[in-house]
Amino acid sequence: MTLLARLDRLPLSRPHYVLLLIGGLGYTFDGMDSAVVAFLLPSAQEAWGLSNGQLGFIGSATPFGFLFGATVAGLLGDRIGRKKVMMYALAFYAVFSVVAAFAPNYEVFLGARVLAGAGAGAESAIIAPFLSEFVPAKRRGWFIGALAGFFSFGFVMAALIGRFVVPTFDDGWRIAQVITALPIVMLLWWRRSLPESPRFLLQQGRTGEAEAVVADLERRVERATGQPLPPVPENAVAPTSTGAAKVNLFSALRFLWSPAMARRTAVIWLVWFVITFSYYGFFSWIPTLLVQRGITVTKSFEFSIIIYLAQIPGYFSAAWLSERMDRKNTIALYLAGSAVSAFWLSQMDSPVTITLAGAVLSFFLNGTYAGVYSYTPEVFPTWIRATGTGLSSAFGRVGSILAPTIIGLSAASLGFAGVFGLTTAVLVAGVVCVVVFGLATAGRSLEELTETTEEAAR
Repeated sequence: MTLLARLDRLPLSRPHYVLLLIGGLGYTFDGMDSAVVAFLLPSAQEAWGLSNGQLGFIGSATPFGFLFGATVAGLLGDRIGRKKVMMYALAFYAVFSVVAAFAPNYEVFLGARVLAGAGAGAESAIIAPFLSEFVPAKRRGWFIGALAGFFSFGFVMAALIGRFVVPTFDDGWRIAQVITALPIVMLLWWRRSLPESPRFLLQQGRTGEAEAVVADLERRVERATGQPLPPVPENAVAPTSTGAAKVNLFSALRFLWSPAMARRTAVIWLVWFVITFSYYGFFSWIPTLLVQRGITVTKSFEFSIIIYLAQIPGYFSAAWLSERMDRKNTIALYLAGSAVSAFWLSQMDSPVTITLAGAVLSFFLNGTYAGVYSYTPEVFPTWIRATGTGLSSAFGRVGSILAPTIIGLSAASLGFAGVFGLTTAVLVAGVVCVVVFGLATAGRSLEELTETTEEAAR
């Protein structure tokens, strides 16, 4: 009987939902910080007389920081533990959000946004693999999809801040950034009580600590459900211990692109690039594009709230489908819906139809993210799960860095239709990749999905 078999047979109950809430609130604040930038661009342009190109650099600053934060977080998460990285990343992000709020000029603001993005990217990359290691296989798709759904609450809150704070006060765009950092204090306190992942502890040879975490969770689940715990399956796949393996960037890339892992890595990296390019290209520019089409800033922000609200059912519907259609099929379905919606948006020319098409695109783009966040940790072995997830997310951030700048520089020549026609083509490429090469993961334990591949790659 293995510790992980004991862990995986536990029914979802209050202790799991507490973990979901704590991790989800982290995603809420990450999403709020990322999304609020779109509502700061018009004010920053007016305050410092910025060009569209400079606005594009601001839009790219946070995802640029995300790239480095996600890479470092993954490597550190597999070396020092998931929990420590989550805590330090959150504090780092909060500090530099405040620095950005009080920036005296464009250069300081841009630098602070990059560093805040690094903190948010580090936290974002580590939460999903951390929580996936606590959840039974048969509910993992829904659980991690629902976790990603907390991003949508952050985007809605950012839209509300953009509508009611930014235009209301003289320095509303600065106040908005302070607001995004304030809840972090409470979350840091909450996370002091988080356990470390027992899978990580076992990989590090810290069996006693892993036993204590699993035993404590078993007690809390039994108390929450008021019923005896289910029996431990006899045919559970035992984890392969690697001792205190030290992961670095070179060894990680060598393993991820080994013959046994290359297909998985290629699919994951491409999907992350496609969805992140499309997502940031759309959400970072939609308020400004609406303003440039003659809609007032206030009205533009009101339309944006509607578009952002569509994220919520997008995330949670995809989380529900992930366990019924498998993760890869859910991702393909929502990418296809995104492609159709992006093409529809490219043909619209009135504020109302743009908002409607934008809301549908928002629904499908965010549903894709729910599938991707569930899928990514499942395809990497425990000893490199955080690094694999972090590098996948980091590669996706290349798309988020390029998208705002490409759209900012090309909007004049391509026009509104051309911008979202380009997004459609990128999304179609993602659909084909997932359908043809994706791995089915639903209902399979993390060890079942990765142990054979891990052995073949070594």
